[in-house]
Amino acid sequence: MAVQTPARPRTKPSTHEPPRSGPPWTERWGGLFFVAPFGLFFLFFLLWPTLAGLWNSFFNTSLAGVKQEFLGLANWRELFGDPAVWDSLKNTLVFTAMSTPPLVLIALVMALLANRRGVFGWFLRFAYFAPFVLPATVITLIWVWIYQPGFGLVNGLLTAGGFAEIDWLNAENRAMLAVVITTVWWTVGFNFLLYLAALQGIPAQVYEAASIDGANGRQTLFRITLPLLGRTTGLIVVLQLVASLKIFDQIYLMTDGGPNYATRPIIQYIYESGFTSYRIGYASAVSYLFFAIIVIVSVAQFKLFGGRKEARR
Repeated sequence: MAVQTPARPRTKPSTHEPPRSGPPWTERWGGLFFVAPFGLFFLFFLLWPTLAGLWNSFFNTSLAGVKQEFLGLANWRELFGDPAVWDSLKNTLVFTAMSTPPLVLIALVMALLANRRGVFGWFLRFAYFAPFVLPATVITLIWVWIYQPGFGLVNGLLTAGGFAEIDWLNAENRAMLAVVITTVWWTVGFNFLLYLAALQGIPAQVYEAASIDGANGRQTLFRITLPLLGRTTGLIVVLQLVASLKIFDQIYLMTDGGPNYATRPIIQYIYESGFTSYRIGYASAVSYLFFAIIVIVSVAQFKLFGGRKEARR
């Protein structure tokens, strides 16, 4: 005889829900306290000067105490007819075109060499990155001595090989090359560090699988390593282009824009217009032209590498 258990009375689900309470205000607004210091610095040291520069470009603002007068687009019309603007801009673009490829390729080769686990691996990493920590004044002082005719290291090697000496920093067709060589030696360590970090992030299992499949060194490099470094290469190219377009320190210290303005970059011309000729308004207009060029180059680079990434998906 089966024993029937009494059915439990069904209870209606409670329609009373506890009142919804969001996160406390400390969680909702607490993050603002962490970003507030950066926000204030961004507001007062970047956003406000940027807007003030645009405002000044429409006035004859001067450091000489001249009464400010509204000029409308006069500064902008003047810069488009100023040959010094375009010559300085051409020098900047030439420097960027000459310095960016070696700074990317040499950094990649250095990272591939230093990534090998060998006895001198730590020494290579230190030697490759060490010049980057030196200030611009020290770097330019070293290389000005190296380029000197008569006792400089470069001309000493040329004369030892039977070649004639070259006055590197005073020859119009050699001065820019001398600055490019100095810049590559000085700043390639930063790109090397980015490449080395990316290489160490590639899983070892990938190389083990390639070795089991019989891939040789060249196939591993071109079909595994370089494709996996694609995003890092895109980042380095963008950063390097922006850094090269902003060249100023080493040129100002090594050649002062000479000889005959052959190496004067656009930033030096902006500096001379604003602080030597006391024309802050005109210098602001040239600055905004240069700012627009940097934005266009950066957007084009992001579009280029973004398009490649979409094509690989």
